Amino acid sequence: MKQTLLELMRMSRICRMVLATCLGSFILVIFYFQSMFQPVMRRNTLTSDMCCRKGSRNALQELYSPTQLEFSSSAILHQVRRDQVAESCRAHSASSRKRRVLTPGDLKHLVVDEEHELIYCYVPKVACTNWKRVMMVLTGRGKYSDPMEIPSNEAHVPSNLKYLNQYSIAEINHRLKSYLKFLFVREPFERLVSAYRNKFTLKYNSSFHRRFGTKIVRRYRKNATQEALLNGADVKFQEFAEYLVDPATQRDGPLNEHWQTVYQLCHPCHIHYDLVGKYETLEEDANYVLRLTGVGESLRFPTYAKSTRTTDTMTAQFFNNISSQQQAQVYQLYKLDFLMFNYSMPSYLRLD
Repeated sequence: MKQTLLELMRMSRICRMVLATCLGSFILVIFYFQSMFQPVMRRNTLTSDMCCRKGSRNALQELYSPTQLEFSSSAILHQVRRDQVAESCRAHSASSRKRRVLTPGDLKHLVVDEEHELIYCYVPKVACTNWKRVMMVLTGRGKYSDPMEIPSNEAHVPSNLKYLNQYSIAEINHRLKSYLKFLFVREPFERLVSAYRNKFTLKYNSSFHRRFGTKIVRRYRKNATQEALLNGADVKFQEFAEYLVDPATQRDGPLNEHWQTVYQLCHPCHIHYDLVGKYETLEEDANYVLRLTGVGESLRFPTYAKSTRTTDTMTAQFFNNISSQQQAQVYQLYKLDFLMFNYSMPSYLRLD
């Protein structure tokens, strides 16, 4: 009798195990079929209502697994650019003994768009005003529709956009992992000369003249006039170059963002950027980002002909006015930007 009772209890346990196994298998089958149909449902949502992006494929997914043929060639181009950055970072890491961990303070240039799951690292003198305008349209929930209707000074008001350093560590890590991260770069010396021309040769930038110009004149100009010492409004490019490469400048702290390297502003060796756009192909690359985001039909990146834009020829004229030693020193300062973003050493440099 006892033996029979034990046998019945054992069979009961077996039956419960079989039932649990069957139930678990049934649930897995449901999830399997749900996962098969879910992408179709998501694409239908994106097509029918572009304003409601939650649940649709985000820009990151579209970049790495494009569903449209037009994206395929661009995806290859940007893979090449990512590989170039990664290779330069590996070479730099192997030759440098410096190791550091990013802090939230290092993330103040990264603009976050929650709705479209984008992170944009802005680089001054690389169309960053127009990109900030576009980001205000994307994040404004209908408040703005035309980027060029936003005044340039309003685009640079910090409170009009949200930055990655405003989040907690966990929130930062989540966004760096799941959002599409992009930046735009420019030939380093063209960007440098553009910054110099804008900040030191235009009268309305008196705040830069007082903050940096007076210091540069005091340090590097012999027999400076009292007016130049007070106003700092006539800094020569040779003096500016001397200021950049002076070890004392490095000891003063980080360079101003307008002439700081992209390497230091956006930390591409610590943050994996999914897309590297270039100033030289600005319209094409910018609108590619917007198409990936799903707003390409309703929002185009603003473009306009600007006759005062700094060109390669103009940059060569400025560099021809400084010594070969200064040229070599300035090149060393920006060398990593040249290598990382595949810009050739300028032919006008005299590095002998």
